Amino acid sequence: MKSSSTGGLVYSTDGGRMCPECRQPVTACTCKANAAPKGDGVVRVSRQTKGRGGKSVTVVKGLALDAAALALLGKQLRTACGSGGTVKDGVIEIQGDHCELVMEALSKQGHRPKRAGG
Repeated sequence: MKSSSTGGLVYSTDGGRMCPECRQPVTACTCKANAAPKGDGVVRVSRQTKGRGGKSVTVVKGLALDAAALALLGKQLRTACGSGGTVKDGVIEIQGDHCELVMEALSKQGHRPKRAGG
């Protein structure tokens, strides 16, 4: 077998997903804990239909929050809209066209959302 410098343990039944940098479980990762969350400070709310079979989703980008806070905010927005959704790569996606509801909910929480797109 060849050994690779970037290869190694990806998943362990003992700890779950493993971080490729520090080789610790993702929940106990030391290298990404120090990284600051990325975001430009401008919260953009838009509606997209690309690649979803014509179904629309409301997309929230630009939040400078860590992963846990972003997941919590996504949960709160999904509850406020009464629909499903997900958080992927620092972007909150909510099923359906709920731009106005999302902007109102973000404003109540102290963010300054901006409507993006048409």
